[in-house]
Amino acid sequence: MGRLEGKTAIVTGGAQGMGSATVRVMVEEGAKVVIADLAEQAGKSLAAELGDAASFCRLDVSSESDWQKVLAHTLEVHGTVNVLVNNAGIQYFVGVEDIEAERVMRLFSINVLGSMLGVKTVAPIMKKAGAGVVINISSLDGFRGTNGMSPYVASKWAVRGLTKAQALELGPVIRVVSVHPGGVNTPMGNPTGDTGEALNAPYGRVPLRRIGEPIEVARVTAFMASDDASYVSGSEIAVDGGWTAGHYHVGLPGGPEA
Repeated sequence: MGRLEGKTAIVTGGAQGMGSATVRVMVEEGAKVVIADLAEQAGKSLAAELGDAASFCRLDVSSESDWQKVLAHTLEVHGTVNVLVNNAGIQYFVGVEDIEAERVMRLFSINVLGSMLGVKTVAPIMKKAGAGVVINISSLDGFRGTNGMSPYVASKWAVRGLTKAQALELGPVIRVVSVHPGGVNTPMGNPTGDTGEALNAPYGRVPLRRIGEPIEVARVTAFMASDDASYVSGSEIAVDGGWTAGHYHVGLPGGPEA
């Protein structure tokens, strides 16, 4: 029996990238999954591939009315919701002197407000059921700063803090954790579609010296959603190949060249 047998999950941004990997792993672990995304064609295709274990519902995470539609769909099809994975997110590159308010607010409406609205929507159902899990997907950039990405960095720090506030307010019934991926081989993490040495080259100073694969993040997310993580709440876990530990300094003892 899978570790998520009998559970129903909503995965936002579940049609592609890390989201689709999360959907697949959760289904493999026995869960029923609602794929909530704006990418209708990809989402419906994935749901059809996975059969009765998955369904698709269109969702703009910044829209409260869309969230209510997703909840209604989930309750109609599955009767309850046990797990919410707030995975939907966007990023772009911009200097701190060139930011545009409208674009920043759009990013925050997806990366931060989306997670807030998701929890607002499902928390009453989880409380009624007596248990639930929320997993907020943050980023390695929720631990550090990165040039050229200040809006994204700020949003991912916000998700990390939001997780702790939600855990305080929703415990002991609902657990809330944040997962922080490093570089991951998705259209967002590898927009140029590099392969082989070119793909891993930027990660040569990271302890595991390679990019991560979506399924590696998905497996951690599935674990956090399971009863095996029953005493984990309000905390964060990095899935980043050791990047948060630091990086190698070329020419010093203990590095790859030593």
